[in-house]
Amino acid sequence: MSFLRRRGAASPAGPDFDVLAMDPGDWPGVLGAGLLPAPDGSCQGVVLRYDLFGGRGPAMVIGNLPEGSPARDVADGEVPFEVHQLLLALEMDEEVRTTGTEEVPVMHDGNLLIVRRVQLTEGRISCVQFDRSDGVLVTIASWERPITDDLYQLLKPLPAEMFQR
Repeated sequence: MSFLRRRGAASPAGPDFDVLAMDPGDWPGVLGAGLLPAPDGSCQGVVLRYDLFGGRGPAMVIGNLPEGSPARDVADGEVPFEVHQLLLALEMDEEVRTTGTEEVPVMHDGNLLIVRRVQLTEGRISCVQFDRSDGVLVTIASWERPITDDLYQLLKPLPAEMFQR
C-alpha cells in the first residue's frame, strides 16, 4: 500500500501469523492493508489503516508485528511505527515523542490482556500496545478518537486470504 514505505523489492506472499484487527464488515469506512517485507520475501508485519472520515484521512492504524520485525525497534522517546505511519498519512510533519507508558488490564475473548497505553506529546493521538501469546505485538494508533475497552471486543483474526498476493 502507498502508506507504507517498502524496505526492499521483495513482495511477501502473506503473513505466517494471524492478523488481529477489526473485520472490515464490522467497521464503517475504508480499509487499507500493507505488508512489511523482509529481503527474503517473508512478512515482517501487517499494518491496517481504517479511514473513517470519508476519504479525508485515516482515523486508525493497527499493526501486527511478529518477533524480530525491524519495525518493532524503537528508541527511547520515539513513537511506535504505527504512530509514525498515522502521522505520515495525515501529512503531519510536527515532531511527536513518547513521554511514557501506563499498563492497564483489559479483557478480550475471555483472556486478560495487559495493555500499554503509550503517552505522546500530541494529545489528539491515542496509542495502545499489547503482546499476544504467539509473540506478535499489536499496536493501535487512532486520530482524535480515544481507545476505549469496547474497541478490544471488535478485534479478531482476519482470514489469511485477505493478505495473499
